[in-house]
Amino acid sequence: MRRVIDAHQHFWDLATGSYPWMEGEEMSPLRRDYRPTDLLPLMAASGVDATILVQCRHDLAETRDFLAIAKAHDFVAGVVGWVDLQANDVAAQISALRLLPGGAKLVGIRHNVHDEADAEWLRRTAVQHGISAVFEAGLTFDLLVRARELPAAVDLVGLFPNGRFVLDHMAKPPIASGFSSFWEAGFNALASYGNVWCKVSGLVTEADWTRAVPEDFDPYLQIALKCFGPDRLIFGSDWPVATLAASYAEVKTIASRLTAATPEIADRFFKGNATDAYQLSTDGFSR
Repeated sequence: MRRVIDAHQHFWDLATGSYPWMEGEEMSPLRRDYRPTDLLPLMAASGVDATILVQCRHDLAETRDFLAIAKAHDFVAGVVGWVDLQANDVAAQISALRLLPGGAKLVGIRHNVHDEADAEWLRRTAVQHGISAVFEAGLTFDLLVRARELPAAVDLVGLFPNGRFVLDHMAKPPIASGFSSFWEAGFNALASYGNVWCKVSGLVTEADWTRAVPEDFDPYLQIALKCFGPDRLIFGSDWPVATLAASYAEVKTIASRLTAATPEIADRFFKGNATDAYQLSTDGFSR
């Protein structure tokens, strides 16, 4: 029986910090706590065995909390956390996280780049020095960008041919507003680098939340398969953010359309590629 990794999910406790991206009436359904006990039944119902827990805010305390969750829950195979990439002690920040309970499950670092006012943020010298330290520590760097930041992301990847990058949410194609050739060009350029993996995640919230049907995502799934191929695409639910538009089961069903015609790539898409990108243990479910 195939084992499945959901390589992109979140938890949060609203009492522990602020989430500026959660403001606005349309985000109100998310403004409650989300914990492992909320996700586990959904995973079981959808045949998902393990997850990668991904940062939500720029806060070392959140990463420490996530590592503690990973220590307490075997289903969390890895944590993509946050460090201050512009600080001069990135290596020390990572080392301190690794010494914590659950620290062995730190597999990557992410920054919410698309929330930065500066579209050139990834071109900053201090940021690039910080990302260099991420790779020196053997971690993966998640790229959270939209079309606006793709040119800078492409240049960044070119600077680190030996680093492992994971593009989150397919760089958020503007599905609801219509196809973007600018997004496609940047997406294709990033895919041309063999050290970049791509998460098929977060698509439902880029489409019309009330009118989208599964077929609406097929053109984007096919672009992803054409650009990244079967060995660099990774399944992620983006739960609970995705619940603004679809249930956990619906998200997995939409992603499964990618493998419907080519079932031989399912093991790579649902497990093997995440294992490679995040350097998980051989079975992909423990470190």
